[in-house]
Amino acid sequence: MTSPSTTGIELKTRRPIIGEIVELISSMRFAIALLAMIAIAAVIGTVMKQGEASTNYINQFGPFWYEIFRKIGLYTVYSTWWFLLLMTALVSSTTLCIARNGPKMLKDMRSWRENVREQSLLNFHHKMQWQVPLSRAALAQQSAARLKDAGYQVKLVEKDNGTLVAAKQGAANKFGYIFAHASIVIICIGGLLDSDVPIRMQEWFFGKTPFSGSGLISQVPPQHRLGVGNPTFRGNTMIPEGQNSNTAILARPDGVLIQELPFTISLKKFTIDFYSTGMPKLFASDVEVRDNQTGETVKGTIEVNHPLTFNGVSIYQSSFEDGGSKLKLSGFPMTGNATERFEIAGEVGGTTPLTQDTTVEWSGFRPFNVENVGPTDDPRAVKQGKSLEEELAQSLDKHTGSAGKNAVNKNLKNVGPSVSYKLRDKTGQAREYQNYMQPVTVDGATVFLAGVRANPSDNFSYLRIPADDGHSVTEWMRLRAALQDPALRAAAAQRYAERATPNSAAGDALRAQLQASADKSLGIFAGSDKAAGFMAISQFLEKVPAAEQEKAADVFMKILNGSLWDLWQVARAKDKLPPVSEDETHARFLQLATNALSDAFFYGAPVYLQLDDYNEIKASVFQVTRSPGKNVVYLGCLFLVLGVFAMFYIRERRLWIWIKDDANGASDALMAMSTQRKTLDFEREFEILKEKLPQSAA
Repeated sequence: MTSPSTTGIELKTRRPIIGEIVELISSMRFAIALLAMIAIAAVIGTVMKQGEASTNYINQFGPFWYEIFRKIGLYTVYSTWWFLLLMTALVSSTTLCIARNGPKMLKDMRSWRENVREQSLLNFHHKMQWQVPLSRAALAQQSAARLKDAGYQVKLVEKDNGTLVAAKQGAANKFGYIFAHASIVIICIGGLLDSDVPIRMQEWFFGKTPFSGSGLISQVPPQHRLGVGNPTFRGNTMIPEGQNSNTAILARPDGVLIQELPFTISLKKFTIDFYSTGMPKLFASDVEVRDNQTGETVKGTIEVNHPLTFNGVSIYQSSFEDGGSKLKLSGFPMTGNATERFEIAGEVGGTTPLTQDTTVEWSGFRPFNVENVGPTDDPRAVKQGKSLEEELAQSLDKHTGSAGKNAVNKNLKNVGPSVSYKLRDKTGQAREYQNYMQPVTVDGATVFLAGVRANPSDNFSYLRIPADDGHSVTEWMRLRAALQDPALRAAAAQRYAERATPNSAAGDALRAQLQASADKSLGIFAGSDKAAGFMAISQFLEKVPAAEQEKAADVFMKILNGSLWDLWQVARAKDKLPPVSEDETHARFLQLATNALSDAFFYGAPVYLQLDDYNEIKASVFQVTRSPGKNVVYLGCLFLVLGVFAMFYIRERRLWIWIKDDANGASDALMAMSTQRKTLDFEREFEILKEKLPQSAA
């Protein structure tokens, strides 16, 4: 057994340690350290996007750093255990500070500090002494009246050898410290109420898990759904025109949670207006909200910064999307020598089988696009100081950015509708495409823009398909297919050789050689799986001695241009069409077509899909929030304003006058004054009281 004396020693040892811990936790240095760590965490949470899909973080940081950041919790900073611990510690520290110092401050506010001694008043910096021919009681009453007139609270205290007049003003200054500290606690509690913590608690203790699959929302299992009683949430719901929704999507790092709403939102009409630059100017939604239990219905218009609140849930206009527009397109083969045009239909947000191994995923539709179509640098111009191979290799990259985009010339025009889609193969790999419905005039040429990119973070690179006499891509597609047909290439080479050589013995000898060269030029330009177009020509010319490369390139391009013209005529003859006239317009078309044939190798699609018709369906994206902590935060902000106001604009002043009898029947007075912050106003007030208090009564 432990002896009583030993137990007493242990208790005496423990109490100071506990007191020191409480003092440390409630100290200012501990709170400042917590605030610094919370500020650092908040900076990380602001800079790094929170709650994104895991694949986005892997693409951004790589697998190694992704895993490290995931374990630290940087992707959900505000709901990690260490951030919640910091917040809890800050609330505890501030609460302890209020609990320890609040009663003392309140007691000091009520206190008159009447135990002050005459000798201690002499040690004050702001003091004065005077003598008046009045009795002690009369002087005390006179001084009290003058201090009350100056706005002070006054108390008279009789001492053994005199009378003490104690006065105070601005004692409410102490409320500033109490309110300021209390506001931190209130705001933190309100923030936690509106944070991710309630949802995390349901995931930790009630078996709720994010849903990472696909399918209809109504078929999502219960373990992935949050009930209408969820105290706080912030989710999005997309509603096409004429449809409704009673659920919201809550994004999680590894999936989504389905939030059941206590009402059903019906989108009656979506209105959008644009600036001349194509940026949205105004978008609003006419909605009808119906309570799922009572049937109560409310109609309203939701705009940006003008939400609709119903049953404690606020509905904000977040953005807008395509609601499943119906699309009709024409497909043109981009590989082989096939020329058959085919019809294909799609719906934005859906998929359509294209071939046995390829599926089209319709990702977006825009009814109009405002683009800068001012003059740009010629993408085919060979710059001085660069090799021909470098220029040809970078040819397609010169088209990056939005169609005709130029930072200097702001020639903004509506270039018409566009459709976006992904072609996904059987291995799951996909490339994204963006095709414009109408031809666009860029650098004086009328072309169809067909964009492609391999990664969502990349800019689109645009293939420019020249428009023919009928403002279509038919002639270019005919020429492309003919280039991939060896028989038509041979016929074109023969026709070119016959056209380029005279009918003579010397011409007959040269004709066969020129025909072989033309056929080879077309074959090289048609390319293989490794290279095609100008890239293939550049690789071929590397085999020529450096001294002869320039001359060989000039001869090669002349033969290629001439044989391509004949290839075009041969292809038209095959389709029983008359030859095109030899004029500047068709020569320009062939030049642009040649450039596009070269770029087509980089396009990387088995087909080109051209938008023919559409039926646009708009959809509105709403953010639906329940935030019970909002009013708590507002209360905390009110306390903070009151606290700051009290601390900075209410000055506490204390004043004492010690009055004692003089041997000649008069009274001696000693006045001292103090304040927490010595300011010019305090000095001015002290000077006024120095002049006013000793004055004799009129």
